[in-house]
Amino acid sequence: MNKKFKLLIIFISLISLFELKAMTSDSVKVILTEGTNMAIALSPDKKNLAMDIQGTIWLMPVAGGKAKALTDALGDCRQPTWSADGNQIAFQSYRDGNFHIWKVNKDGTGLTQLTFGVYHDREPHWSPNGKEIVFSSDRSGNYDIWKIELEKGILAQLTKDTGNDYFPSYSSDGSKLAYVSERNTAAGLYLLEGNSEPKLLVHSKEKLFSPVWHPNGKQVTFNTLLPGASQLEFVSVGGGDWQTLSEKTEDVFPFKVSWLSETDYLYTSDGQIKHGILGQKKTASIPFQAEVILDRKKYVTKARDFDSKKAQPVQGIRSPIVSPDGKSVIFTALGDLWIFKKGTEKPAQVTNDIFIDVDPVWSPDGKKVAYTSDKNGNMDLYIKDLLTGKDTCLLDAPDNLKFPSWSPDGSKIAFYQADPKAYSRNVLNILDLKSGEIITAYGSLFEGSQPGWTPDGKFIVISSLDSYSTRFREGLSKFLIIPLDKSPAKFISPVPERSLATRGKNGPVVSPDGNMIAYILDNTLWVVPVDKECNIIGPPKRLTNELAEDPSWTADSKTIVFLATDVLKEVSVIDGKVEPINMNFTWQVKQPSGQLVIHAGKLFNGRSEKYLENVDVLIEGNRIKKITPHRAAAYGNAKVIDASKQVIIPGLFEMHTHQNAQLGEKGGRLWLAYGITSIREPGTDPYDALERKESWTSGKRLGPRTFFTGGHMEGNRIYYNRNTSNVGGAQLDMELNRAVKLGYDMIKTYVGLPDNLQKRVTEFAHTNGIPVASHEIYPAVGYGVDGVEHMGATSRRGYSPKLTAMNNTYQDVVQLITKSGMYITPTISLHGGFTSLAKNDPEFFNHWQFKSFYSEKLKAELLGSVTRMSESTYSNVEKTTLNLIRSGARVTPGTDSPIIPSGFSYHAELQSWVKAGISPFETLRAATLWCAQEIGVEKDLGTIETGKLADIVIVDGDPLTNIKDLLNVQGVIKNGEYLNVKDLKREN
Repeated sequence: MNKKFKLLIIFISLISLFELKAMTSDSVKVILTEGTNMAIALSPDKKNLAMDIQGTIWLMPVAGGKAKALTDALGDCRQPTWSADGNQIAFQSYRDGNFHIWKVNKDGTGLTQLTFGVYHDREPHWSPNGKEIVFSSDRSGNYDIWKIELEKGILAQLTKDTGNDYFPSYSSDGSKLAYVSERNTAAGLYLLEGNSEPKLLVHSKEKLFSPVWHPNGKQVTFNTLLPGASQLEFVSVGGGDWQTLSEKTEDVFPFKVSWLSETDYLYTSDGQIKHGILGQKKTASIPFQAEVILDRKKYVTKARDFDSKKAQPVQGIRSPIVSPDGKSVIFTALGDLWIFKKGTEKPAQVTNDIFIDVDPVWSPDGKKVAYTSDKNGNMDLYIKDLLTGKDTCLLDAPDNLKFPSWSPDGSKIAFYQADPKAYSRNVLNILDLKSGEIITAYGSLFEGSQPGWTPDGKFIVISSLDSYSTRFREGLSKFLIIPLDKSPAKFISPVPERSLATRGKNGPVVSPDGNMIAYILDNTLWVVPVDKECNIIGPPKRLTNELAEDPSWTADSKTIVFLATDVLKEVSVIDGKVEPINMNFTWQVKQPSGQLVIHAGKLFNGRSEKYLENVDVLIEGNRIKKITPHRAAAYGNAKVIDASKQVIIPGLFEMHTHQNAQLGEKGGRLWLAYGITSIREPGTDPYDALERKESWTSGKRLGPRTFFTGGHMEGNRIYYNRNTSNVGGAQLDMELNRAVKLGYDMIKTYVGLPDNLQKRVTEFAHTNGIPVASHEIYPAVGYGVDGVEHMGATSRRGYSPKLTAMNNTYQDVVQLITKSGMYITPTISLHGGFTSLAKNDPEFFNHWQFKSFYSEKLKAELLGSVTRMSESTYSNVEKTTLNLIRSGARVTPGTDSPIIPSGFSYHAELQSWVKAGISPFETLRAATLWCAQEIGVEKDLGTIETGKLADIVIVDGDPLTNIKDLLNVQGVIKNGEYLNVKDLKREN
């Protein structure tokens, strides 16, 4: 062996050693032996199984063993089906941001996309002759059965009913199709043969999935989901009773069976691949191993200055709108209304109280503003006369009002009124200012945008959700043109198959002359020409190359004022010139001074299972100076809080809540009253969140610390009004840069963002010290996403990769979370814990916070709804949460409030943990220390220790023994400021 060759061997060995060390420090190997909601397909020669596990297509021998990955982790590849010759596998994939049909060779080469476009194509099944693939698609306005002729790529629609049709399956001779249909005449399983009309095989009101023909063509298997059961069924084509093949306790997954013979079949259930035989209940499991490598690079989290006393620029500028004369801008900040007059230095304060005054709009003559405020308890409609300063409550309604809009002649105001029967839905009403008459312009709308009028007063224009189908909720935000003569409303869009920006204050806004509509798309400001009925009559024109929000027109229709991330600007519609609107507007953190001493009978520090007893906690300013054994009168003139018969604990963290201004001033106090001194908001309007943060932190209103993000980062399709539609490129760069500029504490990617973009978001966020969370588990955990939200919840697939319909989670999910160190906020109160406690615990509502912040009406409504609900398989969620804790996972408490009541539901979450078998200590540690660690603030928060921020709760009882004692809050210290129960009730 020559010298050069030896050096080459040494060099290669060093590289290999370096790579091994790199993998050891940053990478984690996980062996998956079970799959949550996995599908399989048997090869035509019966020798191999294709299967999807966590979005990757794998291949292994039919007898089991080590699986080989055929696709990478970024495709979200699901539901495999084999070609007739056994050389290729087709599947649905989300690789390009929409579900399409793809194929790959059985050796992993030749990855090819077969269908294209903005529509979703799912559940493929390869024809026996190998020439076609059938699938379901929403190309026609709902889900129908389609097929693709593979040689020419020609698509053909096979069903056209108005009900959704899906899960198609060829018979073994290819002459017939079976599929599931939701048609109104009779939902169930249908058969389609040639050009004949579809025939009903099984009528069922239950959810059905994945029919598969028996090899003899005389029977069909399928999955049915019943209350508390998911079963594998077998039915004859000629009719007759169903035969249930699975055991009642099985958790059958909703995917196609594979037939080994006329008697033997394979299916997935209980996290396993099972071999069943007709006529026998006993099954055998086929073992498998699938190896994944997780890249878990460490990064430095962003620094936070909790001790700042400096003036900071106000960023929580909410709903800015230019005056008709173009000389002033009104907006909400720090809870009040402000008007900034161009040419001056600072804005002038228009309102000044502890309530939340939001959504101001100018009257057409510029002399008055309409706005909403919670002065009377909930959000009502007000008018302020700017000349006299007089405030008038125009409408005190039983339900929250929002987004007022003056008619062009000033005689009417349009507004939304919350629909009390449906979360996040509102009715669009119009108030006649002279007569006081209220008419409904449009029925219940899901999170529509600010209404705008056409100049003739004949139409109202909003942005609203137009779903692709009734099978799944996602769609696009489009212009909704609402005629006020009661003729039908219509959706139009300036760019087909693209979603507008978040549905708040981002348009559409009709120009005062009626010739254009301004709107935000891809984070930039656009205008499009329209006729008098708002039909688009020309191409759109982009006015900005920078991020824009909140467009509003001057009365001459020549200028639009907008918010450029956090700076007001105006743009000329004529020549496109952009000018800043310079404004000096600052706020400061409220920092206490002096000393405060808590004499605590018992202290839970967040780390130890045992209390420290009879101690003094000295607080100086906003931080804990020292903790010492109690000595009477040891601190001179310092104020002493006597908690000698009580327990003090670190302030609690609520890790999943979506707050908004509609919750009012009491929404901040409520958190503190429940002992929650920090909340995490994984998805909200960032300017609304910043208004809250700056108001609470400045002391304008009482409230907790808030760690927030902006809108959910979605793909092209969206659902919630707060979802941002992300398509990559410059648009995504602007959205990410906004996160840094506005100081996001986290980024939440949502269910529609494709994996390649989620990976890019994660890399950017970590470079800037920002953690990332999502609903996704894999491949998200593989490229460093920090946390996963919910045990189950929304999934783009129609089923969850984390939780089955029977509320079970299997080894793949548990191992991915525990081995990676990824945090999970399971929200088990949302999954049934709140319902279970409300239904079974007679003392559930018996605490002072509920009586102070909620009503007996709400109690009656909650009790009425829970008695109608079945707890069903909720106990499985408890078991999974306990299993995660016992396996070493980092689990943190959150609720998804206000879907369930804020604060109250958080204690239901903690009680549900203990009910599941998690100790009060483990629960409290997770609610304090672990939450602080996940957010990245452990050095300042999460424990009661010297040098930490003074966020402390005083409670009666013994919460390390009885978790319900956490509700016995007698006082709260937030950032060194002491608040007693009267302060929290606002009785002082």
